Amino acid sequence: MPKKLTVTSIMKAKGSTPLMMITAYDALFARLFNPIADMILVGDSLNMSFAGKPDTLSASLDQMIYHTQAVCSGAPDTFIICDMPFGTYKTSEEALANAIRVYQDTKADAIKIEGGKRKADIIERLTSEGIAVCGHIGLLPQSVRGEGGYKVKGKDETNALALIDDAKAVEAAGAFCLVIEGVKADVAERVALAVAIPVIGIGAGSAVDGQVLVFSDMLGLYEPFVPKFVKQYLDGAEAVKAAVETFKSDVQSRAFPAQEHTY
Repeated sequence: MPKKLTVTSIMKAKGSTPLMMITAYDALFARLFNPIADMILVGDSLNMSFAGKPDTLSASLDQMIYHTQAVCSGAPDTFIICDMPFGTYKTSEEALANAIRVYQDTKADAIKIEGGKRKADIIERLTSEGIAVCGHIGLLPQSVRGEGGYKVKGKDETNALALIDDAKAVEAAGAFCLVIEGVKADVAERVALAVAIPVIGIGAGSAVDGQVLVFSDMLGLYEPFVPKFVKQYLDGAEAVKAAVETFKSDVQSRAFPAQEHTY
Protein backbone atom coordinates (compact mmCIF):
# COMPACT_ATOMS: atom_id res chain seq x y z
CA MET A 1 0.00 0.00 0.00
CA PRO A 2 1.53 3.36 -1.03
CA LYS A 3 2.00 5.84 1.80
CA LYS A 4 -0.84 8.32 2.23
CA LEU A 5 -0.02 11.72 0.76
CA THR A 6 0.17 14.81 2.94
CA VAL A 7 -0.03 18.52 2.18
CA THR A 8 3.78 18.54 2.11
CA SER A 9 4.16 15.58 -0.24
CA ILE A 10 1.46 16.95 -2.54
CA MET A 11 3.28 20.26 -2.80
CA LYS A 12 6.56 18.46 -3.47
CA ALA A 13 4.90 16.58 -6.34
CA LYS A 14 4.95 19.76 -8.41
CA GLY A 15 6.83 19.08 -11.63
CA SER A 16 7.06 15.31 -11.09
CA THR A 17 4.60 12.49 -11.86
CA PRO A 18 1.14 14.04 -12.38
CA LEU A 19 -1.28 13.63 -9.48
CA MET A 20 -4.56 11.73 -9.91
CA MET A 21 -7.65 13.00 -8.10
CA ILE A 22 -11.10 11.44 -8.37
CA THR A 23 -14.43 12.20 -6.73
CA ALA A 24 -16.25 9.84 -4.38
CA TYR A 25 -19.38 10.28 -2.30
CA ASP A 26 -19.66 7.04 -0.32
CA ALA A 27 -17.60 4.38 1.40
CA LEU A 28 -18.27 1.78 -1.29
CA PHE A 29 -16.56 3.61 -4.15
CA ALA A 30 -14.02 5.24 -1.84
CA ARG A 31 -12.86 1.77 -0.81
CA LEU A 32 -12.36 0.85 -4.48
CA PHE A 33 -10.35 4.02 -5.13
CA ASN A 34 -8.38 3.88 -1.86
CA PRO A 35 -5.37 1.88 -3.11
CA ILE A 36 -5.14 3.85 -6.36
CA ALA A 37 -6.06 7.53 -6.08
CA ASP A 38 -3.59 10.16 -4.87
CA MET A 39 -6.47 12.32 -3.66
CA ILE A 40 -10.24 11.88 -3.36
CA LEU A 41 -12.47 14.92 -3.67
CA VAL A 42 -15.85 14.74 -1.99
CA GLY A 43 -17.26 17.14 -4.53
CA ASP A 44 -20.47 19.11 -4.37
CA SER A 45 -20.95 17.48 -7.78
CA LEU A 46 -22.71 14.83 -5.68
CA ASN A 47 -25.70 17.14 -5.89
CA MET A 48 -25.96 16.32 -9.60
CA SER A 49 -24.65 12.76 -10.03
CA PHE A 50 -25.87 11.45 -6.65
CA ALA A 51 -28.96 13.55 -5.89
CA GLY A 52 -30.18 14.25 -9.42
CA LYS A 53 -30.17 18.05 -9.11
CA PRO A 54 -29.54 20.36 -12.12
CA ASP A 55 -26.51 22.04 -10.51
CA THR A 56 -24.40 22.02 -7.34
CA LEU A 57 -25.92 25.05 -5.64
CA SER A 58 -28.39 23.42 -3.23
CA ALA A 59 -25.81 21.11 -1.64
CA SER A 60 -25.68 21.79 2.10
CA LEU A 61 -22.86 21.61 4.60
CA ASP A 62 -24.65 18.80 6.42
CA GLN A 63 -24.75 16.81 3.15
CA MET A 64 -21.06 17.39 2.52
CA ILE A 65 -20.13 16.35 6.04
CA TYR A 66 -22.25 13.19 5.82
CA HIS A 67 -20.68 12.11 2.53
CA THR A 68 -17.18 13.08 3.66
CA GLN A 69 -17.57 10.91 6.76
CA ALA A 70 -18.50 7.99 4.51
CA VAL A 71 -15.60 8.55 2.12
CA CYS A 72 -13.11 8.85 4.98
CA SER A 73 -14.37 5.52 6.33
CA GLY A 74 -13.88 3.84 2.98
CA ALA A 75 -10.53 5.40 2.08
CA PRO A 76 -8.47 5.83 5.25
CA ASP A 77 -5.20 5.70 3.30
CA THR A 78 -6.05 8.42 0.80
CA PHE A 79 -5.84 12.22 1.10
CA ILE A 80 -9.46 13.44 1.31
CA ILE A 81 -10.68 16.90 0.31
CA CYS A 82 -14.17 18.16 1.18
CA ASP A 83 -15.82 20.70 -1.11
CA MET A 84 -17.24 23.66 0.77
CA PRO A 85 -20.73 24.13 -0.68
CA PHE A 86 -22.23 27.31 -2.06
CA GLY A 87 -22.99 29.95 0.56
CA THR A 88 -20.77 28.53 3.31
CA TYR A 89 -17.77 30.85 2.90
CA LYS A 90 -19.19 34.30 2.18
CA THR A 91 -17.00 35.86 4.89
CA SER A 92 -13.76 34.82 6.57
CA GLU A 93 -15.45 34.17 9.89
CA GLU A 94 -18.26 32.14 8.35
CA ALA A 95 -15.76 30.16 6.30
CA LEU A 96 -13.65 29.45 9.37
CA ALA A 97 -16.62 28.29 11.44
CA ASN A 98 -17.83 25.97 8.69
CA ALA A 99 -14.37 24.62 7.91
CA ILE A 100 -13.86 23.89 11.61
CA ARG A 101 -17.11 21.88 11.51
CA VAL A 102 -15.74 19.83 8.63
CA TYR A 103 -12.49 19.18 10.49
CA GLN A 104 -14.21 18.30 13.75
CA ASP A 105 -16.95 16.12 12.27
CA THR A 106 -14.91 14.28 9.62
CA LYS A 107 -11.37 13.05 9.02
CA ALA A 108 -10.98 15.20 5.91
CA ASP A 109 -7.42 16.34 5.26
CA ALA A 110 -8.40 19.58 3.50
CA ILE A 111 -11.28 21.66 2.20
CA LYS A 112 -11.79 23.21 -1.25
CA ILE A 113 -13.30 26.59 -2.06
CA GLU A 114 -14.04 28.24 -5.39
CA GLY A 115 -12.62 31.63 -6.33
CA GLY A 116 -9.32 33.41 -6.97
CA LYS A 117 -8.25 36.88 -5.85
CA ARG A 118 -11.66 37.66 -4.37
CA LYS A 119 -11.38 34.68 -2.02
CA ALA A 120 -7.70 35.13 -1.14
CA ASP A 121 -8.44 36.81 2.20
CA ILE A 122 -10.71 33.91 3.15
CA ILE A 123 -8.09 31.33 2.15
CA GLU A 124 -5.47 33.21 4.17
CA ARG A 125 -7.73 33.26 7.22
CA LEU A 126 -8.34 29.53 6.98
CA THR A 127 -4.72 28.55 6.41
CA SER A 128 -3.59 30.82 9.27
CA GLU A 129 -5.84 28.75 11.55
CA GLY A 130 -4.43 25.40 10.40
CA ILE A 131 -7.03 24.54 7.76
CA ALA A 132 -5.51 23.07 4.59
CA VAL A 133 -7.11 24.67 1.53
CA CYS A 134 -7.30 23.56 -2.09
CA GLY A 135 -8.23 26.47 -4.33
CA HIS A 136 -10.43 26.34 -7.44
CA ILE A 137 -10.21 28.81 -10.33
CA GLY A 138 -11.44 29.06 -13.90
CA LEU A 139 -14.94 27.79 -14.53
CA LEU A 140 -16.69 27.88 -11.16
CA PRO A 141 -19.74 25.57 -10.98
CA GLN A 142 -21.11 27.48 -7.99
CA SER A 143 -21.24 30.63 -10.16
CA VAL A 144 -23.15 29.00 -13.03
CA ARG A 145 -26.38 30.93 -12.49
CA GLY A 146 -24.63 34.27 -12.08
CA GLU A 147 -22.59 33.71 -15.24
CA GLY A 148 -25.49 32.39 -17.30
CA GLY A 149 -24.09 28.92 -17.84
CA TYR A 150 -20.87 26.93 -17.93
CA LYS A 151 -18.39 29.03 -19.89
CA VAL A 152 -14.83 28.10 -20.87
CA LYS A 153 -12.24 30.54 -19.53
CA GLY A 154 -8.97 31.82 -20.94
CA LYS A 155 -10.27 32.73 -24.38
CA ASP A 156 -8.43 36.09 -24.50
CA GLU A 157 -5.25 37.55 -23.05
CA THR A 158 -7.05 39.68 -20.49
CA ASN A 159 -8.77 36.65 -19.03
CA ALA A 160 -5.55 34.61 -19.21
CA LEU A 161 -3.71 37.21 -17.15
CA ALA A 162 -6.61 37.36 -14.68
CA LEU A 163 -6.40 33.58 -14.21
CA ILE A 164 -2.67 33.80 -13.55
CA ASP A 165 -3.33 36.55 -11.00
CA ASP A 166 -6.01 34.36 -9.40
CA ALA A 167 -3.61 31.43 -9.10
CA LYS A 168 -0.86 33.59 -7.62
CA ALA A 169 -3.28 35.08 -5.10
CA VAL A 170 -4.51 31.64 -4.04
CA GLU A 171 -0.91 30.45 -3.66
CA ALA A 172 0.14 33.55 -1.69
CA ALA A 173 -2.84 33.04 0.64
CA GLY A 174 -1.47 29.63 1.61
CA ALA A 175 -3.34 27.07 -0.51
CA PHE A 176 -1.36 23.86 -1.00
CA CYS A 177 -2.80 23.17 -4.46
CA LEU A 178 -5.56 24.34 -6.74
CA VAL A 179 -8.04 22.96 -9.24
CA ILE A 180 -8.33 24.72 -12.60
CA GLU A 181 -11.52 23.94 -14.48
CA GLY A 182 -12.79 24.64 -17.99
CA VAL A 183 -9.78 26.64 -19.17
CA LYS A 184 -8.07 26.71 -22.57
CA ALA A 185 -5.15 24.28 -22.44
CA ASP A 186 -2.41 26.78 -23.33
CA VAL A 187 -3.63 29.19 -20.65
CA ALA A 188 -3.83 26.43 -18.02
CA GLU A 189 -0.22 25.56 -18.83
CA ARG A 190 0.79 29.19 -18.25
CA VAL A 191 -1.06 29.16 -14.93
CA ALA A 192 0.71 25.96 -13.83
CA LEU A 193 4.09 27.48 -14.71
CA ALA A 194 3.29 30.68 -12.82
CA VAL A 195 2.88 29.06 -9.39
CA ALA A 196 4.90 26.68 -7.23
CA ILE A 197 1.89 24.67 -6.01
CA PRO A 198 0.34 21.80 -8.00
CA VAL A 199 -2.39 22.76 -10.44
CA ILE A 200 -4.95 19.98 -10.95
CA GLY A 201 -6.87 20.23 -14.21
CA ILE A 202 -10.39 19.31 -15.23
CA GLY A 203 -11.11 20.31 -18.79
CA ALA A 204 -7.80 22.22 -18.82
CA GLY A 205 -5.46 20.15 -20.99
CA SER A 206 -2.59 17.88 -20.05
CA ALA A 207 0.20 20.38 -19.32
CA VAL A 208 -0.75 20.84 -15.67
CA ASP A 209 0.32 18.94 -12.53
CA GLY A 210 -2.53 16.43 -12.34
CA GLN A 211 -6.07 15.60 -13.36
CA VAL A 212 -9.42 15.17 -11.62
CA LEU A 213 -12.64 13.65 -12.95
CA VAL A 214 -16.04 12.97 -11.46
CA PHE A 215 -16.08 9.20 -10.99
CA SER A 216 -19.57 8.70 -12.41
CA ASP A 217 -18.48 10.52 -15.58
CA MET A 218 -15.27 8.57 -16.15
CA LEU A 219 -16.97 5.24 -15.39
CA GLY A 220 -19.80 6.02 -17.81
CA LEU A 221 -22.48 5.86 -15.11
CA TYR A 222 -23.97 9.34 -15.59
CA GLU A 223 -26.08 9.28 -18.76
CA PRO A 224 -27.82 12.69 -18.97
CA PHE A 225 -24.72 14.58 -20.16
CA VAL A 226 -21.07 13.82 -20.94
CA PRO A 227 -18.79 16.90 -20.91
CA LYS A 228 -16.32 17.28 -23.79
CA PHE A 229 -13.35 16.93 -21.42
CA VAL A 230 -14.45 13.55 -20.01
CA LYS A 231 -12.89 10.30 -21.17
CA GLN A 232 -15.11 7.35 -20.30
CA TYR A 233 -12.98 4.42 -19.18
CA LEU A 234 -15.96 2.09 -18.77
CA ASP A 235 -19.47 1.83 -20.18
CA GLY A 236 -20.72 1.53 -16.63
CA ALA A 237 -24.37 2.36 -17.22
CA GLU A 238 -24.80 -0.35 -19.84
CA ALA A 239 -22.86 -2.88 -17.75
CA VAL A 240 -25.04 -2.22 -14.69
CA LYS A 241 -28.30 -2.35 -16.65
CA ALA A 242 -27.25 -5.59 -18.34
CA ALA A 243 -26.45 -7.14 -14.96
CA VAL A 244 -29.81 -6.09 -13.52
CA GLU A 245 -31.63 -7.43 -16.60
CA THR A 246 -29.84 -10.77 -16.13
CA PHE A 247 -30.82 -10.81 -12.44
CA LYS A 248 -34.45 -10.14 -13.37
CA SER A 249 -34.37 -12.92 -15.96
CA ASP A 250 -32.87 -15.36 -13.45
CA VAL A 251 -35.53 -14.45 -10.87
CA GLN A 252 -38.37 -14.92 -13.35
CA SER A 253 -37.01 -18.26 -14.58
CA ARG A 254 -36.18 -19.36 -11.01
CA ALA A 255 -32.55 -19.88 -12.06
CA PHE A 256 -31.70 -17.74 -9.03
CA PRO A 257 -31.28 -18.65 -6.28
CA ALA A 258 -29.59 -21.90 -7.29
CA GLN A 259 -28.55 -24.63 -4.86
CA GLU A 260 -25.22 -22.93 -4.10
CA HIS A 261 -27.08 -19.81 -2.95
CA THR A 262 -29.46 -21.71 -0.67
CA TYR A 263 -29.07 -22.56 3.02
